[in-house]
Amino acid sequence: MRLSKPRLQPLPSEQVPDEVRKYTGSRPGAPVLNIYRTLSRYPKLAKRWLVFGAHILAKNTLSDREREIAILRTGFRCRSEYEWGQHVRIGLSVGLTQADVVAIAKGPDDAHWAAAEAALLRATDELHDDSFIGDATWAALCAHYDEKQLLDLIFTVGQYTLVSMVLNSLGVQLEEGTDGFAGTLGELAPE
Repeated sequence: MRLSKPRLQPLPSEQVPDEVRKYTGSRPGAPVLNIYRTLSRYPKLAKRWLVFGAHILAKNTLSDREREIAILRTGFRCRSEYEWGQHVRIGLSVGLTQADVVAIAKGPDDAHWAAAEAALLRATDELHDDSFIGDATWAALCAHYDEKQLLDLIFTVGQYTLVSMVLNSLGVQLEEGTDGFAGTLGELAPE
């Protein structure tokens, strides 16, 4: 599914508009990730999307660990290698282990998971498959998460489904030195 070259050429880092750059975490003169360089071709859209994305990444009521579990499972299920590669790095930086990363690919029924995280993964799968969290999974989530966390979970999965669609459709390429599925999962990598 991964395109071998981008459909839209990313702008050079120095051409990323300041109105976009301020949401990317990169300083003037510093390299900008391919996703932001690509979306900078349409700055008004990028800016508005990045405001919402900032909530998901920085103001989410899920813990960093829970957020990254949901994002990684979404990226895996959407077969978005770029999303996976970026968020494995982020996930490991906020405390996920390599065993967690492998178990995310295996899914909610893997023995690795405690009840709360298994429910989080199951909800992510149900949202991916049906755009709906079933009653049993909802009840399991409610045992561990409050209303704001439930809303943030749904919006996180929705946000990263959208991002995965964009990344996959535009053929945004992995950054140099970023591992994709095969580099982090070996034989568990999706085909």
